[in-house]
Amino acid sequence: MLAANSTQIEAEFIEAKNNWELEKLYVDLASVKGKALTPVEKKFLRGLLCGCSPAEIASIVYKSRSSSTVRVYLSNGIYKYIEEMLSNQVGHSVKVKSWSRVTHLLEKAGYKKNWFQVQSIITPIKTTRDQETDLLKIKSATVQDWGEAIDVSLFHGRTTELATVTEWIFQERCRLVVVLGMGGIGKTAFSVKLAEEIQDKFEYVIWRSLRFAPPLGMILDQVQEILSPKTQRNIADTIEGKISQLIDCLRLSRCLLVFDNFDSILCSDDADDYLSQSTTPANTSIYALGQIRYRPGYEGYGELIRRVGESQHQSCLLLTSRDKPPETAAIEGDQLPVHSLKLTGLSKQESTLILKTKGFSDFKQEECSALTDWYAGNPLFIKIVATTIQELFDGSILEFLSQGTVVFGDIRGILDEQFNRLSVLEKRLIYWLALNQDFVFLQDLANDIIPELSPRLSQRLMLEAIELLQRRSLIEKAAPTPIEKQVSSFYLTPLLIEYVTERLMEEKFKLSKEEDNSLFINHTIFAAQIKNHIGKNRLNGEI
Repeated sequence: MLAANSTQIEAEFIEAKNNWELEKLYVDLASVKGKALTPVEKKFLRGLLCGCSPAEIASIVYKSRSSSTVRVYLSNGIYKYIEEMLSNQVGHSVKVKSWSRVTHLLEKAGYKKNWFQVQSIITPIKTTRDQETDLLKIKSATVQDWGEAIDVSLFHGRTTELATVTEWIFQERCRLVVVLGMGGIGKTAFSVKLAEEIQDKFEYVIWRSLRFAPPLGMILDQVQEILSPKTQRNIADTIEGKISQLIDCLRLSRCLLVFDNFDSILCSDDADDYLSQSTTPANTSIYALGQIRYRPGYEGYGELIRRVGESQHQSCLLLTSRDKPPETAAIEGDQLPVHSLKLTGLSKQESTLILKTKGFSDFKQEECSALTDWYAGNPLFIKIVATTIQELFDGSILEFLSQGTVVFGDIRGILDEQFNRLSVLEKRLIYWLALNQDFVFLQDLANDIIPELSPRLSQRLMLEAIELLQRRSLIEKAAPTPIEKQVSSFYLTPLLIEYVTERLMEEKFKLSKEEDNSLFINHTIFAAQIKNHIGKNRLNGEI
């Protein structure tokens, strides 16, 4: 929390006053801002003049490892005032691209005490033109705009994944990277942590959340305002023109753009919408698959992805999403500059660290292992259930596990949100995988689930359903065994099995009037299978 009184604020980084013309600098920056600098802005400026990084300033001021607040103040305030002040002085655009360059820029501009006198003893004083050239030659790593990025100071694990994506971006020069995973798996935290780790290798870092589905035009205008100097900016009127301007900026500068929650602008076709343009026979309409597409009015995001992935430039766009954007299938590949990474759960050791940060200290390792297995290492789910265990079970993990309910509250809501986006056939496939927990082979699925259709049609529909479920991060692909080389098999995590079986029981197998009863196994037999499945696995200690 910000210090309350100005006396305490003025006492921090006071040594900057010994080496810099602080009062002159305060006045000149206030002139650009249009009003006096706040005590907090002065404090952070003094911290920079003392050679402190944003993280070091945060540690001194807030006694915290999180530098997000300091970075926001700097990128949205101090950096902009310095840029405008120096640009006005030299008549050209000057950019502050790293905290470490602030002192260099201000020193060159004459704000350091006795600087010109010291310089004149060693070398002749540079001309105004030389000073302007020095300012314009400053190239370093980061004008940052973190938007609503979360605090990742307590980030756990993902070492391998971070290294992989870092290699993609710098060694393989990837222009587009898509980070996928089901809800709660930690995509947002991963994107912030990655951006923090590699920020110094970029001239610009811009992080934006699409959670509330902002129009593309608004996002492009925000990015363009950061990447282009005001004196050189001429915003295009059309989305296509704005995308072209962005591509130009990505070519001129090394930029890292992060768009989080990309799935917020995606949706699925309703079966009726799909069938109206489909050649699928009428008697198989129940098997129609909705396709992942953009919400009405958001189709321009697809054009942006395609252009960023296909155009030559020196920057990178990182997306996080539950669903894989449609355009990526055609432009990604091992030898192409577009890659995707699917995040899975944390390890038992990493999950233990989450429990410790939630206040758990006295628990058995096997209890933590059981909890991690149930929630497949999903960090958000583990945090949610940890709170429940503390509040309702006095911190006893064993007591929570013994009561038998693992899908509840916010966890159920997250799964409902993703499950409700599925087509009837996708749901049917999920149900089947829940009842057949052994790895299910692709070639067997069509015969088992939709045997009444022709083999060719059923195989096509099943292939499409499997592909969609993988893009939605809801099913797992098992690695082939040495005996079963090149044979693809699929399965659900224990949490999804529990969720699906509970959902089936709750729905009591009521079919809507539009649905064809032939899609489902006789509900009495189906119910018996589920009850038997749940009872058997609970008896074996698996549920």
